Amino acid sequence: MEYTRLRKKTACYKPVYRNKSFHLRGKPFAADTFWGFLSAVLSVLLMLTGCATTLPTDVQRTPSAAFVNYNTTSTGQLFEEAAFEHPGKSGFVIIRKGRPAFTGRIAMTAMAEKTLDLQYYIWEPDTTGRILALRLVEAAERGVRVRILVDDNTLAGRDSPIAAIDAHPNIEIRIFNPFAHRGSRIFGFLTDFDRVNHRMHNKLVVVDNALAIVGGRNIGNHYFGVQTDANFRDLDIAAAGPIVRELSNVFDRFWNGDWSYPISALVDRTYTEADLRETVATLREMISKEQYPYPLDEDVESLIGQFEEIRDSLIWAPGQVVWDDPSIVEHDKAAAVMHEALHRKLQTLEKELLIESAYFVVRERAVEATKKMVEKGVRVRILTNSLASNDVVAAHGGYASGRKQLIEIGAEIYELRPDAVSSTVKEKSLIIGGKSIAALHTKAIVFDRESVFVGSYNLDPRAAEINTEMGLYVDSPELAGQVVAYMDEGVLPQNSYRVQLDEDGNLVWITEKDGQEVRYTNEPESTFWQRFVAGFVQMLGIEDQL
Repeated sequence: MEYTRLRKKTACYKPVYRNKSFHLRGKPFAADTFWGFLSAVLSVLLMLTGCATTLPTDVQRTPSAAFVNYNTTSTGQLFEEAAFEHPGKSGFVIIRKGRPAFTGRIAMTAMAEKTLDLQYYIWEPDTTGRILALRLVEAAERGVRVRILVDDNTLAGRDSPIAAIDAHPNIEIRIFNPFAHRGSRIFGFLTDFDRVNHRMHNKLVVVDNALAIVGGRNIGNHYFGVQTDANFRDLDIAAAGPIVRELSNVFDRFWNGDWSYPISALVDRTYTEADLRETVATLREMISKEQYPYPLDEDVESLIGQFEEIRDSLIWAPGQVVWDDPSIVEHDKAAAVMHEALHRKLQTLEKELLIESAYFVVRERAVEATKKMVEKGVRVRILTNSLASNDVVAAHGGYASGRKQLIEIGAEIYELRPDAVSSTVKEKSLIIGGKSIAALHTKAIVFDRESVFVGSYNLDPRAAEINTEMGLYVDSPELAGQVVAYMDEGVLPQNSYRVQLDEDGNLVWITEKDGQEVRYTNEPESTFWQRFVAGFVQMLGIEDQL
């Protein structure tokens, strides 16, 4: 879908759509028919709701930058000597499990002396989201400058508590590419699609410009193994050394751009210290009722006590920050920096490509690249979500369109089981009740077991051309080996289905239960509704938006 917006001087404008055909069951029908109907519906909505709200134009953004004298802080000094002994390299360690991933972020708030910078696509208003928010307020109370940049896609109805926390003199919160209509995201997509369709998918936290965590995890219970109904298998990478300053430079680029709006510019009144104190009291009350299932303070104290050991166990290697510029908001498509970098890297492979991607939607170029790699003897193995484990059923529909073709050309395809027993999904010490479904959220690639990418980038068109993404590329066989071990666990028969073709060329899902091989001839463990939605998306042919 391509969209061109017609801007007017008035507060209202009408979307204008380029003529383009859609395809149902392989047959095109005129886009004018569809958009004519949609325009009629939209016209009625506009009459009922009035003119579309516009974003404020007189926004005051005070420029700021990462803390320069990082080596004057305790964290900076802890890693500076090791960095000096490894010139041209940075230190890395992967974070496999949810519990230490959350402990690490909370430990960073406790260690902070000067600055904390956080950038996230999703920040859930649940137990872990509230705990982190409260710990950031406590850090600000100690004099730490806190900058928080959050994408607006999932923040509907939360402006008030966000603005209340922003009222703290040491905390500033900005919203990336906000919806003009604060009460309805749907209305924003209908009236301003070509702008608000671009989202910031980055995940980053930096303390004192000395230590950072990058990866696939947003902020929320699902990402840290404490949700009762479903938890994600995910992966982060912690980094120290010169690459942290590169990550901070990227954060500053997002933070100071016109696409990031102070929350104070989006609300209809000034929030005060009284609002802040009321919100903090509410946070404390809700946290005490929800009861985080692990001894968090003990975990944090233990982790901080191990930091010298962690420093000594870091893998020092050349690293590179790979990221998309946020100016994509001003254009129809992203510059596809990460997408193009990946394709260039694929052309250099000699032995093996291992992929773990939550959402995996391939197009013809990717299929052709896979075919060329397999033909020259490169093994290609992919782990993604099964339909039953996928939290975005529409994405599975896009993936299923090219799945069989990938298998036919020789790629190995695995899909995560919803009952995966992997300890990276479900903490063995989990003390909350309920049966938790496993879902895949990792975004990691290993190249020839010599280098690795870990970040926010899914292998789908939305990541390639619509959203901003960020990740770390590291040249290190040792680090690659650790990620391979993590990936190998995911494709074990008790954790995944191997998707193959039977003698008639039909898809079959092979797994193992109680030591016995089990075969499925349809999407295993899925519901009728999941199959219907995925199938409908396949018919629509909207892979470019997935």
